[in-house]
Amino acid sequence: MFPSATVAAVDASAVAAVDASAVAAGGSSRWAVDLGSWLAGASWWSVEGSTPLLVVILLAGVGTGALFAVSLIAYARRGGRQFLLVSVAIGALWARSIVGAGTVLGYVPMPAHHYVEHTLDFAIAATVLYAVYTHAPGDVSGSDDAEP
Repeated sequence: MFPSATVAAVDASAVAAVDASAVAAGGSSRWAVDLGSWLAGASWWSVEGSTPLLVVILLAGVGTGALFAVSLIAYARRGGRQFLLVSVAIGALWARSIVGAGTVLGYVPMPAHHYVEHTLDFAIAATVLYAVYTHAPGDVSGSDDAEP
């Protein structure tokens, strides 16, 4: 349960009476203030040191790392710019997992985390769109490496 749920359950009737009189007198409910401060300052809300978040990020990192390895193998076997672009995009996804784990472990500050991850989001989208646009059938550049 939430940290203040036990206290709230014990004092619910007293607080309800105080809240009702405060609202009737033109004030605001104490519950709204308590809930807002609880959400803003609760320790469960923080990212740093969050075990469940770290587990999810590590699972995503292992999965994305495996996909990155497969994409590198495909690039090594097939060659071609489109395979390189796919490998770059998947490598950037893997980098996102590394940055996320670094944030949870306290090595990457949150502003740097947001800057790097949103930059990687843009780079991934741009790389995939470029690969699709330049290597799709009816290629605008007229190159012969697009498959029909």
